[in-house]
Amino acid sequence: VVTWNVGTAMPPNDVTSLLHLNTGETNDADMIAIGLQEVNSKINKRLKDALFTDQWSELFMDVLSPFHFILVSTVRMQGVILLVFAKYYHLPFLQDIQTDCTRTGLGGYWGNKGGVSVRLSIFGHMVCFLNCHLPAHLEKAEQRKEDFATILQMQQFEGHAASGILDHDLVFWFGDLNFRIESLDIRFVKYAIDSNILSQLWEKDQLNIAKNTWPVLSGFQEGPLNFPPTFKFDVGTNKYDSSAKKRKPAWTDRILWKIKSPSVGLGVGGRRPSRGILSVSQLCYRSHMEYTVSDHKPVAAIFAVQFASKVDKPQVEIYVADEWSRPEQAVVRYKVAAGFHRSSWDWIGLYRVGFRHPKDYVSYVWARSDDGERCLEKQLCAQVMFSEEALPKGKGEYILGYYSNTSSSIAGMTEPFQV
Repeated sequence: VVTWNVGTAMPPNDVTSLLHLNTGETNDADMIAIGLQEVNSKINKRLKDALFTDQWSELFMDVLSPFHFILVSTVRMQGVILLVFAKYYHLPFLQDIQTDCTRTGLGGYWGNKGGVSVRLSIFGHMVCFLNCHLPAHLEKAEQRKEDFATILQMQQFEGHAASGILDHDLVFWFGDLNFRIESLDIRFVKYAIDSNILSQLWEKDQLNIAKNTWPVLSGFQEGPLNFPPTFKFDVGTNKYDSSAKKRKPAWTDRILWKIKSPSVGLGVGGRRPSRGILSVSQLCYRSHMEYTVSDHKPVAAIFAVQFASKVDKPQVEIYVADEWSRPEQAVVRYKVAAGFHRSSWDWIGLYRVGFRHPKDYVSYVWARSDDGERCLEKQLCAQVMFSEEALPKGKGEYILGYYSNTSSSIAGMTEPFQV
């Protein structure tokens, strides 16, 4: 999970260290969530992809696609953006993807402050990523609490699985939460930073205080703040604010998580809910001082999430030859699980290995059967064919994915094969 208030800056040339790429850490990562705040809203003419209107999203897709990360979902509210990526082979197990956003700026009419979320089922467990930009300034702590409560109250999702944010099995809450350091003067704060006695500042951090006193924050956890405050820096440097305002350094940029506590009484169907359905351990929580384009430093955390059980059978299974060397081999057979909601708008996309997002296909066919449909063991079997015109020119490695219009996600996928 990454959070960064980019201060309307242009993206830097290289974000590999921020994403912990080439370190071995992210090579093992399965998903990456990136929360940005204060992204410049100007439309840029040079964008490669009409679906995305900002250079930051483009940059992260460009950097992550060679590592086989696909953009699963994104949501934007003015300058607040959330991007959720996953390794391509996990896509069939990421379902029920929904997004929401809540404006809290100017009393709810302006989206410069507020929260955006992506929620989804990951291997059958409901997980919500929430990126917030809360009100600034030391004296606005109470307003931050009220805005967070408003975001939790306003965001509602369809379906029975988890209608509110806190109904999810796991919530990651991050962003420029804008909490400041109380009471201590700027000289002592800077002395504590320079002397690396950060623990002296922890008990005066407004969010640490709030975690113990605000019911709305009950159950939210955070790793130790073993990195210097991430705000406010002179742009282009690692020096704290030297302007006339001389803002006191603060840990404004944070990443927290909350595991849903097991409900009391009987669960669905009269069963007792299983305790400890998932566990979370934080492997890393740090800032990245090497980035100087903004007056904030980005913050990244790596988590290991263990599920007690996993739904790991895809809704759609796709069968295809190992190689398409002739047009007549471009036949796709697929089998749909019982209970899967098909739509006449479902399609099967042919993707080049290293594709960026589910609409980034080379060609597609509608998932309607060419030769009638057969039912086998309560599962629907069907076949479609790619026309010669739809096939890519030149050789390469490709993947087929079944896109479900109902769940806005890829419900089935092949291994890479040669065309």
